[in-house]
Amino acid sequence: MKIIRTNFQNPEFKRLVQSLNLDLAQRDGTTHPLSQFNDISNLNYVILVMNKDKAIGCGAISRYDFNSMEIKRMYVSPEARGQKIGEKILSELENWSRELGKTKCILFMGSKQPEASKLYQRNNYNFIEKYGKLKDIPDSLCLAKDL
Repeated sequence: MKIIRTNFQNPEFKRLVQSLNLDLAQRDGTTHPLSQFNDISNLNYVILVMNKDKAIGCGAISRYDFNSMEIKRMYVSPEARGQKIGEKILSELENWSRELGKTKCILFMGSKQPEASKLYQRNNYNFIEKYGKLKDIPDSLCLAKDL
């Protein structure tokens, strides 16, 4: 396995995001309010975990404010789960955020993603007050970590 840095135009990233969106639709329904944030066209900092020529995991960051990057579109293919790939992606996104001069990572997720919640908490993310447009979405969860 190897980790590569890319952007939203990468076809393997687009393929994984389609799988992620299907997974979220099964968990939350196709009209869940969080789905409005699924656009990837502005994600210029994307991580892929490659197994040979196939991506098995992804994540991205985008600038949130002067000090913070927002973690987006974290996903590991079902067949690759249980190998700590999510932690590798998260660590690489945090490293990239530091390289960009940021001191914090924030993220949001739906409440029906217990695996993701455990991953973030295991990696020292803490629940924070809902931010931005998420304040009006009842089952959204927001987390943050100081880098």
